[in-house]
Amino acid sequence: MSPLPEPPADRVFNNADSFAQAFDEAWARHCNDDATADTTARTSAVLAAVADHPFVIAQPELAQQVAQFRIRLLGL
Repeated sequence: MSPLPEPPADRVFNNADSFAQAFDEAWARHCNDDATADTTARTSAVLAAVADHPFVIAQPELAQQVAQFRIRLLGL
């Protein structure tokens, strides 16, 4: 039995896991662009950068909570 192929990395879904991946990638890009911004400013900028993600569109308050959780979880 052969392993299943990996799904394309650019696929997004309307769920917290897909949003978390997009958020983490955007956070890393933003931190490289503006290392002087505080966490609140970074969070706002990153959420704006992923505003077109289906999860953010469908559940913006929950997306904010997931973002805060990711920041605490990863020590960002």
